[in-house]
Amino acid sequence: MRTTRDAILAAEPLGANARPPLVSFEFFPPKTPEMEDRLWQTVKRLEPLGPRFVSVTYGAGGSTRERTHATVLRIRQETRLEPAAHLTCVGAACAEIDEVAHRYWEAGIRHLVVLRGDGAPGEAYRAHPGGYPFAAHLVAGLKRIADFELSVAAYPETHPEAKSAADDLDNLKRKIDAGANRAITQFFFEVEAYLRFVERATKVGINVPIVPGILPVTNFAQVKKFAAICGAAVPTWMAGLFDGLDNDPDTRRLVAASIAAEQCRRLQAEGVGEFHFYTLNRADLLVAICHMIGVRGSHAPSPPRGEGRDEGAAAVNPSG
Repeated sequence: MRTTRDAILAAEPLGANARPPLVSFEFFPPKTPEMEDRLWQTVKRLEPLGPRFVSVTYGAGGSTRERTHATVLRIRQETRLEPAAHLTCVGAACAEIDEVAHRYWEAGIRHLVVLRGDGAPGEAYRAHPGGYPFAAHLVAGLKRIADFELSVAAYPETHPEAKSAADDLDNLKRKIDAGANRAITQFFFEVEAYLRFVERATKVGINVPIVPGILPVTNFAQVKKFAAICGAAVPTWMAGLFDGLDNDPDTRRLVAASIAAEQCRRLQAEGVGEFHFYTLNRADLLVAICHMIGVRGSHAPSPPRGEGRDEGAAAVNPSG
């Protein structure tokens, strides 16, 4: 079997007239002044790549709602980027969520990423007694407020709480039928899983873009924990690529960039023209990956000191 390195070297370069893919980036709101500085260094370094939009997540249980709002507004005010705010059903009545949506619209935020959300750590999701019970209901409610562009979550390998893959796909269709404009997938590593999912979605009448969510891996142990929570499969070949690199962060980053770039190039070969990257508030890998798949933008500034450190990962994609 060819290695990731072989695949990258064998990839056909983009032709002079080839169209680079569209990209979007996901950030999480900072918890400390130091993390805020790091986030804004990342935002400014990725801005020259010209992403279609950048999104800002909620924490589990809706714990970062105000920080999310503040971060989205700052992106709107201080950058050329198009921000999208995550909005979930968790912990709030319909009127409260509607008020947040009105505030976003009045601030010029036209794109929302709509999710059911998760309960607080260690707690199962419970719908608020006066709230939107599931994401499809929230999508419909937001469409009544204003003509938002709405993205929702999709699960190529099935949501871990779904009764079945068919039931999970039915849930996605309900969100699309309620007015969602696109779906963004949970991260996955096997290209075939995404392709099979898109084929199944098409057969049940889902005709909006299903954008693959890409997670560059630098901390393999943490990604395995993520995957167990999110229902994503971690292929055995990936473990072998990271074996023996626990104390070698530079090589881990090279391997991570190569894996993600190969995944994107294989998807491009299947006709995929848009990718959503879970950045974990890091820019170093994303600049390299985007360069390899043809997204160059203008010259990006040098990375800030210390960006190469591996840090604890944030929640990638709350339940949708």
